[in-house]
Amino acid sequence: MAGFVNVDPSDAVPIWKQIEDGVRRLAVSGSSPAGTGVPSVRELARELRVNPATVAKAYSRLAEAGVLIVRRGEGTFFAERSEDDIRKDRQRILSEGALRFAEVAVMVQAGRAEAAEELDRAFEKMQSNESGGEA
Repeated sequence: MAGFVNVDPSDAVPIWKQIEDGVRRLAVSGSSPAGTGVPSVRELARELRVNPATVAKAYSRLAEAGVLIVRRGEGTFFAERSEDDIRKDRQRILSEGALRFAEVAVMVQAGRAEAAEELDRAFEKMQSNESGGEA
């Protein structure tokens, strides 16, 4: 499952949290519906070149949160979740991203209007990339 989630070792966010956030994004995006299998701890650790305990921690937290379900002898899968749970996760993910963006904007002393313009451009660029357009 190449490209299941990505991590950046130079990021200040712990690797287990990057894995957890990546899986949560997949869960709310609809690209991984309930019942879809996830790589084993060992497979993902090998792919990401991280300690298996790091992946196990992320998976454990995701199972406790109801995002993943472990079926002994079968593997780990995306769990069935209510629309309300998915909406709450989406809101949390957006809120965390908005806060990080706002921190950068404030740090470089950008005004709200300038920051909003950059966000609009970035959003258009991402939508263009999704539809196969040039970056």
